[in-house]
Amino acid sequence: MSLRQYEYALAIAEEGSVTAAAELLHVAQPSMSQQIRGLERELGVQLFARTPTGLVPTVVGRAFLREAEIAVSASRRARATARAGADELVGELVVAVQMGFGTRQLPGALGALRRRFPRLEVTVFEEPSSAELERLCRRGVLNLALMAACERSPTDAHHLGDEEFVVVLGAGHRLLAADRVELRELAGEPWVRFDRDSALDGVLLNVLRDNDLAPTTAARVSQTATAVRWADHGLGVTLVPASAVPHGYEHLARPVFPVMAQPVIAVVRHGAGPAETALLDLLRQETWSEPASSSPVS
Repeated sequence: MSLRQYEYALAIAEEGSVTAAAELLHVAQPSMSQQIRGLERELGVQLFARTPTGLVPTVVGRAFLREAEIAVSASRRARATARAGADELVGELVVAVQMGFGTRQLPGALGALRRRFPRLEVTVFEEPSSAELERLCRRGVLNLALMAACERSPTDAHHLGDEEFVVVLGAGHRLLAADRVELRELAGEPWVRFDRDSALDGVLLNVLRDNDLAPTTAARVSQTATAVRWADHGLGVTLVPASAVPHGYEHLARPVFPVMAQPVIAVVRHGAGPAETALLDLLRQETWSEPASSSPVS
């Protein structure tokens, strides 16, 4: 087995066909097909199944691909470390962010990082599940993870600041006249919530329960921007980190009382190199919200 075969298998899983994967990696399709067949013979398993919509990983194929991704990521980091000079960084940086956190801060930090190191390739993805994010950190797949602090946060996590949560109301909502919304005033409101296994939905559910509010679920969505837009149309109210409110919807957002805020941390892989260190420094320079006063606004 070779890393090139791992890369071929990962590309096929992503693209859904050998043809598209070969085009993505700029290799000949017959060569890629031959390599995958050879890999399956060596492993003694079938990695992909053909379906009407394309090739999809089998159960054993999915397990193999998880390990292949770790191996490929480690190889890329090793090459990047070997090729990094005093004034230049090259290679790939893999960053994961917990959905809804650092929505404004991360793009600014990444933009500054790319201007400083234009040959550094950065891959970013959003992960709604805090448990999955922690698992990826433990497996060493990520260079840096941005997430809300929790009881299971690593002891060596770097505290960046805080994210205050705001309630987003529909256009014309009666509570838009207030500077701050008391949560008890939201009794009986329908809610736009998030996927059940997401950290954001867990935050929302805990806030409602702590304030003796029974949530009436109007809809569930996978993205904070979608929740805000649906709240704007009157489907229900929603609760999101302040920085996750898209531009143009700020007038619908109100801080809440009791104040809801969560510390945001960065978790950097063990043995972090200059790229991770540079991004961490840039994230620290970004503006993070300060928790508001704990007293209600009259």
